Amino acid sequence: MSMASGEDENEVAAVRSGDELDWAMLEAWLRDNVADLPAAPMTVAQFPRGTANLTYRLAFGDLQLVLRRPPFGRIAPGAHDMAREHAILSKLWRAWSCAPRAYAFCEDAEVIGAPFVVSEYRGGGLVIFGGAPPSMAGLPNLGMRLATAMADALSDLHKVDYAAVDLSGLGKPDGFVERQVAGWRDRWSRVASGECGERYEVMGARLASEMPQSGPPAIVHNDYKLDNCQFLPGQPDKVVSVFDWDMATLGDPLVDVGICLSYWRFMRRAEDLHLPEGRLFAELYADRMGIDPDALRWYEAFADWRTGVAVQQLYDRHRKGNSADDRLANLGRSVEEFIERAETVMDGAAT
Repeated sequence: MSMASGEDENEVAAVRSGDELDWAMLEAWLRDNVADLPAAPMTVAQFPRGTANLTYRLAFGDLQLVLRRPPFGRIAPGAHDMAREHAILSKLWRAWSCAPRAYAFCEDAEVIGAPFVVSEYRGGGLVIFGGAPPSMAGLPNLGMRLATAMADALSDLHKVDYAAVDLSGLGKPDGFVERQVAGWRDRWSRVASGECGERYEVMGARLASEMPQSGPPAIVHNDYKLDNCQFLPGQPDKVVSVFDWDMATLGDPLVDVGICLSYWRFMRRAEDLHLPEGRLFAELYADRMGIDPDALRWYEAFADWRTGVAVQQLYDRHRKGNSADDRLANLGRSVEEFIERAETVMDGAAT
């Protein structure tokens, strides 16, 4: 658990209209299921920047916790899996310091309308959204330091002995990549619309037919990117926390690298971060893991295609009135950009 820090006030806001939950039911459940809660009444703020799961900061006096639950509306099979997030975060923290500790999981949707997980709140750090935060702006070699820190953290995660922390049951590594491709093809079929539909179907079939042979399995975060990483103010050389574990599993670790590369070009749009090209991040990771960085092309194309499907899912939620977040209204235009990138990468363009 974490005590409050005055450095964290800008990361939360009042709960968005439409994102309110049954706070009385929630507080009663927490007092029955989380040990050592102070007697102070619960207060709630929302982490407003995420676009998928709903994430809240709960305070009981000086003690603070994080609650995550799925978004409202229809949920794709296997998505927004709070039981999975609890399963890994209740154990991984013992072997990998970047993992916040999960304290409790509720599968009873009667409490707040959906299953949810309650975890450690890590105060005093920062997550980089957009440009460089004031404490890092102008630091020498900022971009390479961030890239190196992210490669260090990811390679360290992939080296964790998952059996030693009782996570062998987290997933089924055999056939992981095949299931990923099949699952995301199915998700596209559920939300397909617009002019890109056939291109997504063709790319899904191509990824399935050109799938590489996977190496040894590892813990896979499945959404590794800069804005899921926490740093300390003014300290870009070390990732101190990694968030959003609802898709984590056991499988081919190169999927994580592909996902990060897919997001990398968007992160580079923040010019004051001075991030290097994605290929340099790939080389940093490959050097730490002893692999050929050229092996990552398929994984990057898969990630671009997969992210496009995920963006379409978010847009579909807004289109059908299942989200109060107005930012989702403009996501439809991004879907074409992701399929264009997937096609380019799959055809052999450099990262």
